Amino acid sequence: MRTRTALVSLLAIALLAWFLRHANLADVWAQVGRARRDYLFYAFVFVGVTYWVRAWRWQFLLAPLGPTRFRTAFRATVIGFAALSLLPARAGDLLRPYLLARQENLPVPATFATIVMERVLDLVAVVALLAFYVWGYADETTLSGSLRRSVEISAAFAAGAALALLALMWILATHPERIGTIVFSAARVLPRKMAHKLSAVASTFSSGFAVARRPGTFVAALVCSFPLWLAISSEAWFVTRAFGIDMSYPGSFLLQALLVIGVAVPTPGAVGSFHEAYRIGVTTFFHAPNDAAVAAAIVVHAVSFIPVVGVGIIFMIQDGLSVGGLRALAGTAREKELPEIP
Repeated sequence: MRTRTALVSLLAIALLAWFLRHANLADVWAQVGRARRDYLFYAFVFVGVTYWVRAWRWQFLLAPLGPTRFRTAFRATVIGFAALSLLPARAGDLLRPYLLARQENLPVPATFATIVMERVLDLVAVVALLAFYVWGYADETTLSGSLRRSVEISAAFAAGAALALLALMWILATHPERIGTIVFSAARVLPRKMAHKLSAVASTFSSGFAVARRPGTFVAALVCSFPLWLAISSEAWFVTRAFGIDMSYPGSFLLQALLVIGVAVPTPGAVGSFHEAYRIGVTTFFHAPNDAAVAAAIVVHAVSFIPVVGVGIIFMIQDGLSVGGLRALAGTAREKELPEIP
């Protein structure tokens, strides 16, 4: 674990160095000082909306597993996303379902499966908004020639992946016992006790996709994904406009697709990868000056991550948790996901 932490920290440092390689830091600081404060305030408002909608959507996905309280879903969401910045190895993705499952008496593997489903719904919404921009709004000044073709091909592949994942989730939701049987058969080379355990975990995990068997609830979760990503896009758009970068609101849908890639890089808090993805997006597609792009990237990252970390720490203190305690809980969550077999 320490080796992995050291490697991702080095990766973050390398990406930050690459991000800042051509920046005039004095001009970057001056750009930050000149940013419109009213637009930055609106961006902070949309950060709050984002986590409110995330918790609301999560309740739809959790509905087949049992009743959940919005307060619990919201607090677990905020602490989980704060942990993504505070802990390595994307521990927040494990902590969030574990904290909620522990408080609402839900099966941990099934609760974790709802996080996987969230990611798929996020992909569907991001690709749909990207398609709306590329095929309904973009002009030759932002997308032309080979650049447009590259974006279109990428969007088509992402759409195909999203459809394939939705189909897989439906299969897992409708046949959880069969999935357990398949896993047990595939694990014949393992000790029988371990094979049974893996089979049970696979069946329980698959049951977390049960919302796919409830069309009304599933559609509600899918519909919630669009205001969620419109709020996330609004946050980035307001910060971008605060720095005078000429990006239309639908253009933020293209920018979000790039930022999703940046956040996927496993650096703590997406440091470096998020910044460079933003810089590439606004300089390549919206012709922003490099120093303005660097300044805006720093601020949009701060607006995206600092509030949730701050509120997450407050919730942690209220719950008697520390960063070390979160780390220990993350280890426990991993064991709950796939318990150790003696």
